[in-house]
Amino acid sequence: MTDLKDVSFVMPVLNEQDYLAIAVESVLSQKTPGKNQLVLALGPSTDKTNQLAESLAKKYKNLILIENPTGLTSTGLNLAIEKSNYETVIRVDAHSELSDNYAASAVKILNTTGAANVGGMMIAKGRTAFQRAVAFGYNSRFGLGGGSFHVGGKPGPADTVYLGCFRKSIITELGLYEPKWVRGQDWELNLRIRQAGHTVWFDPDLKVGYYPRESIRALGKQFYSTGVWRGSLTKQNPMESSFRYWIPPLLVLASVLQVPLWIYLFAVALVSFGVSKLDLSSKFWLLAVLPTMHFCWGIGFWVGLLSNQTKAR
Repeated sequence: MTDLKDVSFVMPVLNEQDYLAIAVESVLSQKTPGKNQLVLALGPSTDKTNQLAESLAKKYKNLILIENPTGLTSTGLNLAIEKSNYETVIRVDAHSELSDNYAASAVKILNTTGAANVGGMMIAKGRTAFQRAVAFGYNSRFGLGGGSFHVGGKPGPADTVYLGCFRKSIITELGLYEPKWVRGQDWELNLRIRQAGHTVWFDPDLKVGYYPRESIRALGKQFYSTGVWRGSLTKQNPMESSFRYWIPPLLVLASVLQVPLWIYLFAVALVSFGVSKLDLSSKFWLLAVLPTMHFCWGIGFWVGLLSNQTKAR
C-alpha cells in the first residue's frame, strides 16, 4: 500500500456553540505528514453554532463548511467524507479535543498496520462537578463496563474504536455509515469493516478528550437513546453482542422482578465515596449519575431489542 500523508478531518455539528471553537482549533493545530483540511457538516442548529462556524471559516482557509439538512450524525459524516479530498479520513466530534500528535500518530499506525481503521481512547473530562461525575462514569469499569476505548488496553485488533482514522477508499466501497443508525453507527461500520476482511486497530496512545452532557436530564435522554440503538443492533447482530452490553438490561430486569437492589445501591455508594478520587460535590453527583447511566441505558436496550422503535435521538 502507498504510504498515506494527507488528512481530511470530518466533523458533524449540531447545536455546539459552546464547544465548536475549541474542537476546531484542536483539529487545525494538529501536525500531519502532508496537507490537511477540516470539513464541517452543519446541521440545522437552533443556537449560534452555524454563525460561529462561518466566522471560523474566514479565519482558517482549510476549513470547509457543508450543509447537513437532517442534522443526523451518520448523514453528516457521509456528506463530509464525500466532500473530503484525501484518502486518510479522521472523524472528530464537536465535543472532543484531539491530543497532541494524534493525527500524525494515527496516520503512522494506519500505514504500519495496514488497517482500514485505527482509533484509541475517549478520555472524558468535566468543567463542572456534574460533568466530572459523568466523566468518571465514562472512564471507569463501574460506569460503561470496561471497553478498551474507555479504560485502556494493549494495541491490537479490536471490535470497534472511538471515532477513527479511516482509509476513505475502503469505507466508501462498504457504503460509508448506515444512515438509519442514529446511535452506534461507529460500531456498525466497524463490524462491516471486519466482515469484509479488513482490520480495525486499537492503540491506547491515541487519546481524545470528550466533554459529556451537562445535566441529569440530558444524560438520561442520551443513555436511553444509546440503549435503544444498542438493543436494535444486538437484535440485528446477536452473535456480535459483548456480555458487558447486557449488564444494565439485566439490572433493569432484576428490579422488575423485585430482586433487592440494596446491593447495587451499596455498590454505587462505595464507588462514589470509597473508590473515586473526585471532589466531594462530584461524589454526590455520582450517586445519581451511575444509576441514570445504567437504568436509562438498560431500559432503552430492552425497548430496542423487543420493539421496532427507531426514533430515539
